[in-house]
Amino acid sequence: MKFSISPKYLGLGLLLGLCQLLPGFSYAQGGSDAGDKIIARVDDYIVLLSELEATYQQYLAETRGRGYSEDLKCRILESIVTNKLLVAKADIDSVMVEEVELQDQLDRRMEYFVRQAGGPDKLENLYQKPLELIKEELREQVREQMVVERMEEHITQGVKVTPKEVQDFFKTLDTIPFINEEGRVGHIVKIPEPNKNSKAATREKLEQLRARIIAGEDFGILAQTYSQDPLSAVEGGNLGWVTRGMFTPEYEAVAFKLQPGELSKVIESPFGFHLIQLIDRRGDEFNSKHILLRPEASKGDIKEAERFLDSLRTLIIRDSLTFEKAAKLHSDDINSSTNGGYISSGRGDGYVPLDMIDKYLYFVVDSMTVGNITKPIPYRTDDGKEAMRIVYLQGKRDGHFASLERDYPKIQQMALAKKKEKTIEQWFTQARDEVFVYIDPEYLPCNILGSNKDAP
Repeated sequence: MKFSISPKYLGLGLLLGLCQLLPGFSYAQGGSDAGDKIIARVDDYIVLLSELEATYQQYLAETRGRGYSEDLKCRILESIVTNKLLVAKADIDSVMVEEVELQDQLDRRMEYFVRQAGGPDKLENLYQKPLELIKEELREQVREQMVVERMEEHITQGVKVTPKEVQDFFKTLDTIPFINEEGRVGHIVKIPEPNKNSKAATREKLEQLRARIIAGEDFGILAQTYSQDPLSAVEGGNLGWVTRGMFTPEYEAVAFKLQPGELSKVIESPFGFHLIQLIDRRGDEFNSKHILLRPEASKGDIKEAERFLDSLRTLIIRDSLTFEKAAKLHSDDINSSTNGGYISSGRGDGYVPLDMIDKYLYFVVDSMTVGNITKPIPYRTDDGKEAMRIVYLQGKRDGHFASLERDYPKIQQMALAKKKEKTIEQWFTQARDEVFVYIDPEYLPCNILGSNKDAP
């Protein structure tokens, strides 16, 4: 669960940032179960007792109890109410999230959960619900999170800090922050290209499925059974309405030529091989369903990727080629290749806290010395593909207490965050009087948003 900044408990969003949106619980927006209770209302948005309790338990589980305090439930409730207020004001101010954006974020979130669980079947077993229901329950939570983020951006747009403000902020700190160990870490990723035999076998399997559909079998059932796109497979291959430009050019070129109900020939895209059936089209929007099969790389293909990276590593070590140029030319990781292979923290100085990188990469980097490049090691991409990579540790900074000379970009970001918090606090003072807010009398001691002036 993503928590926003509250005017009373500024920084709670950072404290509770460990809690991510999870499909393990959901809450109703239009009412409550027989044993549930509405404990807060912000315009048309309600907070149920079950939501507070579930979020409270989730936070304790995520922090293993380290974040416990006597007023923790009050702090969580205020954060939830704060989010509802931001969403209610977004309705008033016409700050919206487009359906295409929501669907994209929802798909990404579901893909992450599926990977973490080890597959769609394991995720369903974990939550004792079909994948489609998990996704639907997650939809409103994702939408709220996106609206909250959009509103915070709307409120703080144009907020900047001067060098003088950064210096003044640092002077007023009660405690000098400790900067954890950081590294400038790069990698070059090679995703093995499936060989011709693997591609031919995958295409032939899809051709057989196409023949079965033409003979009268149901597209949706075959998609559920065979498609390797787990999110659309549970919906019979249905991808929903999208605007031109959302899918790969190969897919869209075929989809826009089809008539409603028409079945495509087998086509290839960077994701694999598809069968497409157009459901409907209107202008630059179309609704389609597909069956996706991905050709698998053989052990020989993986070995070839390993040999390629090993040769690349040799060239870099001999100074025949820089790591940065090699990454830009050859890495299959588009997120880092344009950055010379370096993993970005978003701060602009090229260093990332080593306790924030994935644990597998951390164990690799932890045993490296600065300037070293590993031999090719196995790697699995975010979308589950087998790959190989070489890792480069260009620089390393020991943990230390912050100083303006050494850590100005970090302190600048801290000062900016503080100024944005103050801006949001001022905004809440005004917004509190523009919407209906009711807090159940049991929670009045929490002093949510400062008062309880409205009646139910």
